[in-house]
Amino acid sequence: MSRQADDESTGARAARPRPLARTDFRHFLPITTRWMDNDVYGHVNNVVYYSYFDTVVNRYLIERGVLDIQRGAVIGLVVETGCHYFTPLAFPQTVHAGLRVARLGTSSVRYEIGLFADESQQAAAQGHFVHVYVDRESRRPGPLAPPLRAALRALAV
Repeated sequence: MSRQADDESTGARAARPRPLARTDFRHFLPITTRWMDNDVYGHVNNVVYYSYFDTVVNRYLIERGVLDIQRGAVIGLVVETGCHYFTPLAFPQTVHAGLRVARLGTSSVRYEIGLFADESQQAAAQGHFVHVYVDRESRRPGPLAPPLRAALRALAV
């Protein structure tokens, strides 16, 4: 029997995470929502949240000179992702994407992202990406380069 089925049969429920606060994050990027981000229900579609996650992570790395998306010998592959939604986001809000590193391994990193509507102090949504850094050609994992590791340590909680 699956855990979910077991939980349903016993009435037990997994604890739902609580929204994190702005102070839980080390770096922020304001992202302007677009009209096309909204779905037919009048709020930002769930798949757009993941594009916000990608944007804050990759822009942080590019701006620090540790990710060359065109010619870099090392690339990050997403091996796990997830998101919890608390309150809807909608155009024309500005989303402030908070970024932190929860775990830094030899060749991997767990990024955690909080999305904050305008000046809200609690996350409207929060999620994570686990990236494994691999050689672009062989796709084999390797140790994080010292400059990348330093940029990630600056985000560590």
